[in-house]
Amino acid sequence: MPKLRPIAFVLPQFHPIPENDKWWGKGFTEWTNVKKAKPLFKGHYQPHVPADLGYYDLREPEARLAQAQLAQKYGIHGFCYYHYWFNGKRLLNYPIDEILRLQEPNMPFMLCWANENWTRRWDGLDQDILIEQNYNFEDDKNHMRWLCSNVFKDKRYIRVDNKPVFVVYRHQLFPDISKTAKIWRDIAVNEFGYDGLYLCITESFNDRSNPESINFDAAVEFSPHQVIRNHLTPSISQRILSRLGFTKHKDLDKRDFKTGVEESLKRRMPKYKLFRCVTPSWDNTARKKENGVIAIGSNPKLYYKWLNRLVKAFKPYSRDENFIFINALNEWAEGNHLEPCKKYGTAYFEATKKALDS
Repeated sequence: MPKLRPIAFVLPQFHPIPENDKWWGKGFTEWTNVKKAKPLFKGHYQPHVPADLGYYDLREPEARLAQAQLAQKYGIHGFCYYHYWFNGKRLLNYPIDEILRLQEPNMPFMLCWANENWTRRWDGLDQDILIEQNYNFEDDKNHMRWLCSNVFKDKRYIRVDNKPVFVVYRHQLFPDISKTAKIWRDIAVNEFGYDGLYLCITESFNDRSNPESINFDAAVEFSPHQVIRNHLTPSISQRILSRLGFTKHKDLDKRDFKTGVEESLKRRMPKYKLFRCVTPSWDNTARKKENGVIAIGSNPKLYYKWLNRLVKAFKPYSRDENFIFINALNEWAEGNHLEPCKKYGTAYFEATKKALDS
């Protein structure tokens, strides 16, 4: 059986950019919200304080190297960096540009196009659009030419049968994603001489489209979307106290993480190619405060059980079609990170390695 390739999603927003300076104030990064987080109820784990790597700045080569080395130590094969493209304008691109320029760290990687509108989601105001995605076939061509010229040729770029892997976060937003995929494949093969592309969609927001029906090759589960569907209902006494105004905060949106994991483990594999995905936890109150969603019941032990069971059950589709995804390495403002924090230390990393090795 081919060895699995564990891939961790990586958020690059740990460095300042002019756009964020303009929209949220000088020096804004992901850490800005992380540091402001506060516990909203007894036992609520906030703020998440980084341990081993500290409040790193991804402009620094040493930070990127330390991040990769720590992940590799615990069995992560590669990173899936979020890629932000808006009709030729890129955002949060400095880390990947430097990784390409300096040819380090020596960590395999792929890209996932985070193809939503750029909104004020970093501070919870999702409807306030700052940069809009305008889809058109001419931009599809320009985008793929840029990727083929600048990224896919890198020797570290992850491939399947020598075809660069490219993930699209929300395929549903395209007017004709099947035609876009054909345009991309034609350019990669006919203009740049690649053997092809290996295109993946994510099952974001619980979408379960067959990727083959839209000219894609495979789907990637996008936890936590699948495991935070079950709402925890407040007790009668909690509801009464809330209505009488005796609680400090309004009814918070708490989700049953353990039940979500159990449902994930019962999922039958579809007829299309699907790469499974796990997530350490979820709590985006650092961004959205009382409007956030909090996963209740997540911990390294449950995470280990989940990943271990998926690893044992997964049968790779071929020598190279052997991915299992972890979301995420460093979504600190979503309470969702393998990277060490003051509370758990390296426990999530250790659980990852143990699950992969057993």
